[in-house]
Amino acid sequence: MLIEERILTLFRRNCQHTLTYWSVFFSFGLSIAFLGPTILDLKCQTGSTLQEITWVFFSQQLCLLIGSSIGGAFTKTLFWALIALFLSSLIISVVFAIIPLCYNVLLLAVAMAVSGLAMGIIDTIANIQLVSIYKKDSAIFLQALHFFIGLGALVSPLIADPFISEHCLGSNSTENATEIIHHFRSSFRSPVILAENSPHSEPVEEKANVAYAFWIMALINLPVPIVVFVLMYQEKLLPFCPNSTPRLLDKDELAMETKAPEGTEISEPDDAGFHHGGHGNIFSCCMNGSLHGLPVTFFGIHILGGLVLFMTEGIMGVYAGFVYTYAVSAPMSLHAKMAAYLNCIFWAAVTAGRLVSIPLSYRFRSVHLLVVNLAGVIVTLLLLLILYTNRVFLFVGTTLLGLFISSVFPCLVAYTEDILEYRGCATTVLVTTAGMGEMTLQVLVGSLIQKKGTYSFLVCGLGTGCLGFVFFLSVILCNRIHRNLTGKNIKLTW
Repeated sequence: MLIEERILTLFRRNCQHTLTYWSVFFSFGLSIAFLGPTILDLKCQTGSTLQEITWVFFSQQLCLLIGSSIGGAFTKTLFWALIALFLSSLIISVVFAIIPLCYNVLLLAVAMAVSGLAMGIIDTIANIQLVSIYKKDSAIFLQALHFFIGLGALVSPLIADPFISEHCLGSNSTENATEIIHHFRSSFRSPVILAENSPHSEPVEEKANVAYAFWIMALINLPVPIVVFVLMYQEKLLPFCPNSTPRLLDKDELAMETKAPEGTEISEPDDAGFHHGGHGNIFSCCMNGSLHGLPVTFFGIHILGGLVLFMTEGIMGVYAGFVYTYAVSAPMSLHAKMAAYLNCIFWAAVTAGRLVSIPLSYRFRSVHLLVVNLAGVIVTLLLLLILYTNRVFLFVGTTLLGLFISSVFPCLVAYTEDILEYRGCATTVLVTTAGMGEMTLQVLVGSLIQKKGTYSFLVCGLGTGCLGFVFFLSVILCNRIHRNLTGKNIKLTW
């Protein structure tokens, strides 16, 4: 069989849970990627300056990071995890519905911040829940989870496109295209070059067509909280259901009976429903008393794994945010419409890469996939630097980069959790540091592009990729030392 019967049995037992988390992540991808193409209309709608509107998006990214940091606290029980997912997904629909009514930039910033907080909570909870359910078999399901982000990010610009207006563009927008703005933008947003010919854009006096795009997005997202609500009903977690609230790991332990190898010990959860040293928010992870006495390599794996994703997710955000700017600037000087295809190609490649990685993660160990992917990222960026005047290879390189970088996040989460035997806070730490990388590196690279030119965009990408590979080799070395210190067999993960 293509997939072992044991894994199929696991999926069947947890089918509704898994499909719910996948659907939430499809909504997550839709929500983030939808904002980029509408930034010009929002700038015009609020009558704001360029700096003000970019700080609005930065506020969303910052709150997404905060949400990722605290999201693990809601995984204490299945009840709180699903309540958090239900409220977060519902909040996203509400925010999208009111965005067209925000004619003040401060109100828009608050709305974006609230949606970012909800998205961050969803990001952490969905990853942790799948890792908790499938444990050593989680790689294939994490690949599918992140495939749905890419799918949502690919579909959302198609929804926005018919409603985007051009009346906010100034006449000198083409001339100013090479003046790089601050891209405080999520890695899932389509890049747009904004003109700032005057301090403020003229606010619109009637609702722009883009309002309908946001309302459609709110409607598309509404089935997600409904799906979560149905799962809560099936699990008898609603107040009017007679049964008491089950622990988070009740289903997990049942599923583990079909896959735990003989002689493998399964740690018992404590009274709160956690495994000792288990997942929580990033602060409770650091203060967990059960972590005392663990070898330094245990913490080193968390830190080094987080640094790998800080670099790779930062590359993804930087490339998605600045490849359009790079393409329309010298020496490439592509036509604006042709350059716009680069972002679509990049996310199509990311989506395809995550889809292909689903069967690959079943056939190959996560560590082997990570070596190939990280090496591929470095080689691709190096070739883009060498062939910096070749327009054809810019499209080829964009495709290759999307394919290679697509599955780094789910592979590293599965690999790191496997090393730590699902006792640490790896998923919470990795999700948080990945968000930090997306936010921080876009700010730093944007500043360098302003000072040094667009060529520094690829130079920074290559340097960051090399650092990420070095940190990953350090994770492998730390794993070997950790296995020796704890008396475990290295072959389990290598």
